[in-house]
Amino acid sequence: MKFGIFDHLDRNMSGLADFYEGRLKLAEMYDRGGFYCLHIAEHHGTPLGLSPSPGIFLAGVAQRTRQLKFGPLVYTLPLYHPLRLVEEICMLDQLSRGRYQIGLGRGISPIETGFYGVAADERQALFDEVLAVLRQGLTQERVSFAGKYHRFDNVPIELTPVQRPHPPFWVGVTSKEAAARAAAGGSNMVCVATAPEVRGFIDAYRAAQSRDAKPMLGLARFVIMADSDEEALALARRLYPKWHRNFYYLFAKHGGGPEQDRPGDFDQIKDGGRGIAGSPESVIGMLRRQLAESGANYFVGQFAFGDIAQAEAERSVALFTQHVMPELRRAFS
Repeated sequence: MKFGIFDHLDRNMSGLADFYEGRLKLAEMYDRGGFYCLHIAEHHGTPLGLSPSPGIFLAGVAQRTRQLKFGPLVYTLPLYHPLRLVEEICMLDQLSRGRYQIGLGRGISPIETGFYGVAADERQALFDEVLAVLRQGLTQERVSFAGKYHRFDNVPIELTPVQRPHPPFWVGVTSKEAAARAAAGGSNMVCVATAPEVRGFIDAYRAAQSRDAKPMLGLARFVIMADSDEEALALARRLYPKWHRNFYYLFAKHGGGPEQDRPGDFDQIKDGGRGIAGSPESVIGMLRRQLAESGANYFVGQFAFGDIAQAEAERSVALFTQHVMPELRRAFS
């Protein structure tokens, strides 16, 4: 069992410089605590995500950590020129000496990609083209490609990644069909759903994967910890609605909604859903049950969200590192 972190980098009460420094200090804690990977979101024009250029923030993470792997979950591929993205990924993998991870997606919100002139019905085709060029550019010395949006004729690729054939790919999965596509593409996956739903996704992935594959199959949860269940739940009830408002910020202004609705109250997600809050003993019990039921081999916690204070986030991470990780490693060794 390995443990990771997901972070939207959603706005809190700090100024931006202090916000970024606080998140980098958390990255140092993750590194010291033995976490496997830090995954961050990419969003645009919304307080849901203050890392619209994830590679810039992650270059800072590369210099502040030594063992922690890291990467976007996901790059919004329709917004990238594929050759520039190949070069960026190679730089980040070299800067981190082989710790970079590549999240792949078309973007959760057509509103955000629309800000950049990408029509909603073009996102999938753009995603497919950028990914095709990305696979070629990370593994070959020259790129030739002819598509609807991109055309390249024998373009030289000067940079290479440390990891071969390329840094690992990751996707977020919300359906059995998406899980099967992830397996076919050789990607690791992270799921935010109930444990029985995640079990279905993992079963679909396993049925479609190659025999020699050893994927990371992740279960993700909001996590808030304190010395008592009551204190942790009170904090989660304060933080989660603020994250939820950030999540729906653009939809509230422009209409529409995400593919999957997100309840607005922490109590609606705490029992087998997307959120966990409690003392070390309670969190260990909840995660033992959910991980066993889901079949996941990777747990991804979202420890910083809403208007969480730096000390509150650091306490959750410290309690999880000291108490929860050792017990779950023993349980799922």
